[in-house]
Amino acid sequence: MKVKQGAALLDIKALEEKGQFEGYASTFGGEPDSYGDIIAPGAFADSLSGHAGKGTMPKMFWQHDAREPIGKWLSASEDGKGLLVKGQLNMGVQRAREAYELLKAGDIDGLSIGYRIRGYEVDEERGIWTLTKLDLHEVSIVSIGANEHATVDGVKAERRSQEILEKLRAGDRLTEREFEHLLKGAFDFSNSQAERAARLHLKGQGEPDKAASGQAFLRALVG
Repeated sequence: MKVKQGAALLDIKALEEKGQFEGYASTFGGEPDSYGDIIAPGAFADSLSGHAGKGTMPKMFWQHDAREPIGKWLSASEDGKGLLVKGQLNMGVQRAREAYELLKAGDIDGLSIGYRIRGYEVDEERGIWTLTKLDLHEVSIVSIGANEHATVDGVKAERRSQEILEKLRAGDRLTEREFEHLLKGAFDFSNSQAERAARLHLKGQGEPDKAASGQAFLRALVG
């Protein structure tokens, strides 16, 4: 599954000399963000519980780049306002030292979450999504406006994948284009792999039983 990036939040509360800092990575309710989303209280509860059970934490990246880890999150919890996180920059890493200096100077002050949507409610009339259950993968230090177009494209792709998944769970037959989009967007198939899978399992090369087996296989994957 692809991970969506949330709108950056300007709410870093404290920064210490040794690189520890605290802030809100996401807030609940209120007005929809720039992508039309509202995050409901409790949306992170299951994910945080899962991390606690495994002894893990969401990753800390620079600008949502998995190639640039810059420290670790020491704690993450929900309160009445939102998702409060406390982290430690790895001051032995050049990018982390740069992030620290930028934070200290106030040149950047944003946190942004990377997550997968697990539950949501849609207000079709207003075009608003209320996100009720999220898998929290990472929280990044970001500069505002970074990767804005990529983020918007990612949001659109994520929502299209959710619509297709709902159609599949309802037992509806997917078109070839929908099948390819799902395999590429949700399961990271390459273009050629997705096209070949669509040809074999949907068209079944003229054999209906193969087409039916493809639909059954996908329904088993998504539950």
